[in-house]
Amino acid sequence: MQRHARTLLFVPGDRPDRFARAAASGADGVLIDLEDAVAPQDKARAREAAAAWLTGHRALVRVNATGTVWHDDDLAALAEAPGLAGVVLPKSSTAPHVASVVARLPPGAVLLALVESAVGLRDADAIAGVPGVGRLLFGSVDYALDVGVLPSEPGQPELDWARCSLVNASRAAGLPAPLDGVYTRLDDERGLRESSLRARALGFGGRLCVHPAQIPTVHRAWRPTGEEVRWARRILEVAGDSLGAAVRVDGQMIDLPRLEWARGVLAPHQDADARSRGPSGPGDDRPGGVGGSQRAADG
Repeated sequence: MQRHARTLLFVPGDRPDRFARAAASGADGVLIDLEDAVAPQDKARAREAAAAWLTGHRALVRVNATGTVWHDDDLAALAEAPGLAGVVLPKSSTAPHVASVVARLPPGAVLLALVESAVGLRDADAIAGVPGVGRLLFGSVDYALDVGVLPSEPGQPELDWARCSLVNASRAAGLPAPLDGVYTRLDDERGLRESSLRARALGFGGRLCVHPAQIPTVHRAWRPTGEEVRWARRILEVAGDSLGAAVRVDGQMIDLPRLEWARGVLAPHQDADARSRGPSGPGDDRPGGVGGSQRAADG
């Protein structure tokens, strides 16, 4: 699994016949859902199916929320699952709440905090700083319902402040950029792309997906455009040896932050070039992960 996933694909926990298809979808990570996608009478069956799949495969699992009758059983069933990459905690509300769930996870599993309420957004900075939290996720649908917003599709400018708050909280805590919420109009590829480009512009690193057909569109939205790649190469061609001093490139002032941007844009291409020349070390040309914070990467 990648450390900075662009896409996590939901698959209902009570549909184990779909697990393999989700794993082959091209998504950066599979997210088995025990919560919203599963009816109450099917919770136990979904839990058993997820645990069985994780004996031979790797995936994330969204458990039922703290305080529900299923939450403790979900965590207990996953405690011995060797393929558990992490747990998505819905209704993540406060740092103590999140920390109490982190403490129950098996070694190596991270917690992805799904922020989907006013209380959760208020405490996003503290939640992001909890050791063991690997990433923040935005539950945009539930958040809008909680605060009484009627977001307009596809850009949802009414939720910009909430999204920017999660981006800032993630960055301040050294986490990967957060993942945006699901796009629910399954047949609206254009809207999905516009929504994803908007989220990328706000600093998100990808989004949650509810159908395999959404994966290619989302990946394209988070891929640097040809113009961005050309401009990044031009910047490094002229200013790459400037040691951070501001220089003029084609009429624009380029300083250290823009140099870092250019290097970031070209890093995947350079990794791909290195692999094409032969094995020189590990790498992944895709910019995306499911967990593992920058804190861990830097330590």
